[in-house]
Amino acid sequence: MCKLMLKVGHFDQAEKLYSILLENASNNSDAVHIYHQLGWLKNDQGKYEEAVSFYKKHLRIKRKTLPEDDASLTNTHNSTAGVYENMEKYSKALEFYQKSLKISEKTMPPNHPDLVTSYNNIGLVYRKMGEYSKVLSYLEKALIILRKSFPSTHPSIKNMTTVIEEVKKKL
Repeated sequence: MCKLMLKVGHFDQAEKLYSILLENASNNSDAVHIYHQLGWLKNDQGKYEEAVSFYKKHLRIKRKTLPEDDASLTNTHNSTAGVYENMEKYSKALEFYQKSLKISEKTMPPNHPDLVTSYNNIGLVYRKMGEYSKVLSYLEKALIILRKSFPSTHPSIKNMTTVIEEVKKKL
């Protein structure tokens, strides 16, 4: 019900329902999911500090039972990074994107598409910071994986190549 309310833009009603669910959560497993959803909701509303707070609560609970490099933490690290990116706190965004990347590199095959997403996210933050040599480094890593994963005519390869060419012009 809450997800449906979010999809149709009834954020306040969704938040009220999530709050009720949180009060009645029978275990940490229920609460951890609700905290993540509330983080997403607050980010979507532009209430970034509140979003970060919910994501931190989510991570705090998960870390009680999971190792620091558990693959299930990557989504929350990416979500937290996205909020910091929205706040233009790029060094904090990079910190969380790097945490996600580190876990992904440890837990996934070297050519997994999720690594492309991580390299791209980090590259785009460096682009916003104007650090084009770092942008190039991460986007080239993403392109290598794309070329191993898709035919040369795939739109993702063309798009990444175009972005890399644009970045090279700024060096």
